[in-house]
Amino acid sequence: MKRFHVNVAVADVSNSVDFYTGLFGVAPTIAKDDYAKWMLDDPRLNFSVSRAQAAAGLRHVGLQFESEGELDAVTARLDAAGTQLAQQTGAECCYARSDKTWLRDPDHVIWELFLTHEQIDSFGADGAVSMAGESPKARSCCA
Repeated sequence: MKRFHVNVAVADVSNSVDFYTGLFGVAPTIAKDDYAKWMLDDPRLNFSVSRAQAAAGLRHVGLQFESEGELDAVTARLDAAGTQLAQQTGAECCYARSDKTWLRDPDHVIWELFLTHEQIDSFGADGAVSMAGESPKARSCCA
């Protein structure tokens, strides 16, 4: 596990960029009209905000891995423990192409485990993955 990830849905990305730039003391690594991301080293954090499609607030937390082996090892442990997992290969979301595993903790907090392969030019709209009890249309990119 290399970097903790938090995604927050916000009403106004520009206002949030100003706020979090002040909080973290650095400008975002990626800044778009609908999305911004900070890749911080202290603390080691991938923090992102994206335009809220519904209610603003915490969308999900996660872990960003630096190798396929690290991601596979954690996914295998969770699978062996009987955790329901939803897989995405080559997901295009948040201006990146990544392999992802989605799951929920016992209190239904959504977790994203992922390995980013490359940055892309569009926000993306991958929504084909669904968690237990959700229709595939209930999820959109990072929702």
